[in-house]
Amino acid sequence: MRVPAFLLVLLTAAGAGGCAGAPAPLQNAPGTSPATPGTETTLTGGGEFTSADTSAIAYDRKLAPKGSQASVTAESTAKETRTSLVVEGLRPNRTYGAHLHAKPCGKRPDDSGPHFQHHPGQINPASEVWLDIKTNASGTGRSTARNEWALDPTKLPGSLVIHAKPTVTSGPKVGTAGDRVACLTLTRAT
Repeated sequence: MRVPAFLLVLLTAAGAGGCAGAPAPLQNAPGTSPATPGTETTLTGGGEFTSADTSAIAYDRKLAPKGSQASVTAESTAKETRTSLVVEGLRPNRTYGAHLHAKPCGKRPDDSGPHFQHHPGQINPASEVWLDIKTNASGTGRSTARNEWALDPTKLPGSLVIHAKPTVTSGPKVGTAGDRVACLTLTRAT
């Protein structure tokens, strides 16, 4: 039975993630500034990637085939932001880069703008949310990142972008991850 990706995130958040497969890798990012007290924000996005709906849009059908889907949840408290990504139907046994971006998805890959940065100008996993994901033989994968800062409710990320390559973690191309493959627009949970 194929479980939609957004249900896998809900099951994981509810503590029933054990039935959805192996635990997602947790990518801890040390904070460089204290969290904002009293801030609680949840952002979500998900769906099957199409070529028309900018809430879940595919830019490269070779790397995000028809029927592929994903869901993302970013939960921010006064102490940390925890972001989880679940994908299904992507290319099997492949590592994709994935990051939160500043603007919502659009018809063009660059519409989502640059990476969301908690500390403007800092390109590293302590300032950005990096969710690189390795798919299994069926094209399914999960990833979680934890950052030691709260999202600012007045300046929230607009999307999650899946990239063609793993994120470069050092050197002059740090933070890059190849072409934009697909995008999920984030909305604030009510």
